[in-house]
Amino acid sequence: MQKFHNMHISKPLSFSLQEPEQQLVPFVFNSPHSGRYYPQSFIDSSLLDYHSIRQSEDFMVDELFAGVVDSGIPMIRANYARAYLDVNREPYELDSGMFAAQLPKFANTASIRVAGGLGTVARIVADQQEIYRDKLDVSEVMARIEHIYHPYHNALHNLLTKTHSVFGYALLVDCHSMPSSRSGRHRNIRPDFVIGDRYGTSATAEYVHSATSILRSLGYQVAINKPYAGGFITEHYGRPKDGIHAIQVEINRNLYMHEGTMTPNNNYDHLCSNLARFVDRLVISCGGKPECRYSPAAE
Repeated sequence: MQKFHNMHISKPLSFSLQEPEQQLVPFVFNSPHSGRYYPQSFIDSSLLDYHSIRQSEDFMVDELFAGVVDSGIPMIRANYARAYLDVNREPYELDSGMFAAQLPKFANTASIRVAGGLGTVARIVADQQEIYRDKLDVSEVMARIEHIYHPYHNALHNLLTKTHSVFGYALLVDCHSMPSSRSGRHRNIRPDFVIGDRYGTSATAEYVHSATSILRSLGYQVAINKPYAGGFITEHYGRPKDGIHAIQVEINRNLYMHEGTMTPNNNYDHLCSNLARFVDRLVISCGGKPECRYSPAAE
């Protein structure tokens, strides 16, 4: 078994926040699944090796979008690995079968995500491999939620509240990556990008149409809401009637990485450049008014 190499030397805060000297537009970028800190106690409790346990990680998505700060946009990202604690879930979406004792009554044990093994504390990694060798301690998992989940969401909430207060509205862009294809009996190749708005409930249509048009003008295949409509963060924070909009951006991993080895491919720099163009054009379209009207001729 390959020795597990932790991506952090010391225990980090639950999140990292990069802010420009002055926020210029009402956008907030978020990367909840690119965290790469794996606590030693978690490593010791896992059945999986270094490569296998990282299959749920949105590899380098935070780095792909790091340039947004230069455009006057704050960006927040998770530091802890998704396999350890998933902040893109309700705080207590927990699988009772994973625990040695009874969960609190307020735990949501019946959600679709729990049934699929991908609750707040996941049972499996993305390729269906079981993570843990033994049952978990309820108090230890509650401590994860208290010290990692809640500080992360408090920071994200405060950032969106501040943005809304300053500009009158806010757009949250939730950044993710997806496997290039769906494996199994009906294997299919996925599009380059998927833009999600919870089927029209987390943002006004103009934001989705603008983001989609920009990416297509850059030569990419783009789908809307299928197969990813947005997770808990998009659903929870997207409140268009209150002036807070949220869209999810899923990037096909084949565009920038070797999925088998989890290393950048030769297209990585090109994608970074195109994502910078995407952000700049999205700012032009959506940065000065709630209604987005993207037109290539206006650039």
